[in-house]
Amino acid sequence: MANELDETNPVINEAGRDVNVIDKQIPIKVGTGSKIFEIVIWFLPVPIISGLIYLALKVGAGNYLSRLQQKIQHDASEIDNYLEQRVIILKNVAALLEKSIKLDKETFAQIAGLRAGNSLGDMERVDVASKVDNAVTKLNAVMENYPELRAHNEIQSAMNQNSYLQKEITAARSVYNDTVNQWNQDIYRWPLKMIVAAKRGYTTRIPFIASQETKAQAREVFF
Repeated sequence: MANELDETNPVINEAGRDVNVIDKQIPIKVGTGSKIFEIVIWFLPVPIISGLIYLALKVGAGNYLSRLQQKIQHDASEIDNYLEQRVIILKNVAALLEKSIKLDKETFAQIAGLRAGNSLGDMERVDVASKVDNAVTKLNAVMENYPELRAHNEIQSAMNQNSYLQKEITAARSVYNDTVNQWNQDIYRWPLKMIVAAKRGYTTRIPFIASQETKAQAREVFF
């Protein structure tokens, strides 16, 4: 049987491929086979014992998924905390720039309107991150036009803090995405976890998505 992917005779896509996260939650469902499996458990040679063991394992699977769900919340809150700090810093930078130059009103309004904090929804978190990245891009453009602003100690210090927080967000996103990936795999583990997930109405989770601004910057030529 030939290899499905033959590295010795590759079909090369010269243009490359832009990969995006599919923004879709898939509900977990089980079919008739799972229902039959749960019934058969009670008709094994020692039905009471086998049934009770199965119920105990099922409870354990449910507890595991509940704990994993809490970890997702914890990992998400780490991103939220760093986002909130970035929003505060950007507002401070905007205020400092307003004192030095006439900052574009649209840019200032966008930064002033940024909201962040704990308990953001998945899509809200991505939206805030995207707006923050967009605001940083605009502030950098302003500082490019006014190079003397880079000598302003408070502004420079704030932008350095922003860069540090961006690195922390990147690290926190990786941890969050790893946990989401674990969740997405585990709720498809048949029979116990998948049956529990289906009965509880669980769905797959969406990994943290990079903003359009971040993707655009990644395509730029740096050297």
